Amino acid sequence: MRLILLIAALVLAPFAASAKEPQRPVTVLVGIDGFRPDYLDRGITPNLSALAKAGASGSMRPSFPTKTFPNHYALVTGKVPDRNGIVGNSMIDPRRPGEMFSLGNARQALDPFWWDEAEPVWIAAERAGLRTATMFWPGSEVAIGEMRPRDWLRFDQNVTNVQRVTTLIDWLRRPASLRPAFATIYFDTVDTAGHRFGPDSAEVNAAIAEVDARIGELVAGAKALGVAVNWVIVADHGMRQVDEARVIQLDDLLDRASYIAVETGPYAAIEPAAGTDNRVAEALLVPHEHMTCQRKEDLPARLKYGTNPRVAAIICIAENGWTILSGAPAYPVSGGAHGYDNADPDMLAVFIASGPAFARGARVPVFDNVAVAALLRAVLGLPEDASADGKLADIESALRR
Repeated sequence: MRLILLIAALVLAPFAASAKEPQRPVTVLVGIDGFRPDYLDRGITPNLSALAKAGASGSMRPSFPTKTFPNHYALVTGKVPDRNGIVGNSMIDPRRPGEMFSLGNARQALDPFWWDEAEPVWIAAERAGLRTATMFWPGSEVAIGEMRPRDWLRFDQNVTNVQRVTTLIDWLRRPASLRPAFATIYFDTVDTAGHRFGPDSAEVNAAIAEVDARIGELVAGAKALGVAVNWVIVADHGMRQVDEARVIQLDDLLDRASYIAVETGPYAAIEPAAGTDNRVAEALLVPHEHMTCQRKEDLPARLKYGTNPRVAAIICIAENGWTILSGAPAYPVSGGAHGYDNADPDMLAVFIASGPAFARGARVPVFDNVAVAALLRAVLGLPEDASADGKLADIESALRR
């Protein structure tokens, strides 16, 4: 009997030892579209506020243009839109004449042509042998260098926030060998409510509270599983109130046939139509009330925008709260919008980092959002990308010393 027990002890010893070894924390990147830092001051975010208190928090300056796709990709590549290739929610590439990239085009979400000018952190992690899993993060559906996250899902707005949380918790429930070292999750409902009803609306407050509750469920779920997590919670941009009384109509300045409005709203990307000589430039590159237009090569250096061939020839930026239109709007000019100059305080985005890797109770000075990729790399043990625009030094105060 003693011999049997001895043999069993020898056989099980390696497993017992491995069970006692501490597991490396999972890093989870949470994206809350359109979440301004001051939303935390409304008294409706107990879970996010607790994470901020227990970790590091602050405000991020989004990259220009302050739009969804450019900034989500900036956050995970460490490169501004001018260098990560996603220069707008809509854009034209001269190598693909007659085709316009659009945020809502599901086919283009799978086309590496649009996305492979920069490497997102999940690809860097996979190259290093770390397992990754992405839930709806813009750019995560496409293969970069023929690689994808080990687990990824096509974006579907009909998948509820509860279902998204359940999926992530299921990933965390896996055995350590199959559990992702890095995962992302994306919530779009705060941004949607902000566009429809404005940032100060009851509907936005309801969306904020609902997402906060889901994040509470994530944190509780990870804790119940005994999985340590480094939470990095970010937004892509803020939100500003707009209304139909503050509109600039491009059709009042030049005829529609002479230009292509690649993007309109708080900023406009304008490409002169072929054969229109200088009429577009002559109409736009003069002083206007409530709008400034410049050739892309003449944009202020602080915007770090205008060298990529996908940037339209003329960029117009509306005064804060104003909207640039080309013809009748697809939806009423009301509620909220983003896309303004990234120096606008209402465009600032929330940042919270909480978990074993992060300083407790640290307030991080305002920083450019491209530094988030460097932070993620550091926490994952990946080398810093020397070619990135964002540097770890810009956000180092968030880390536990």
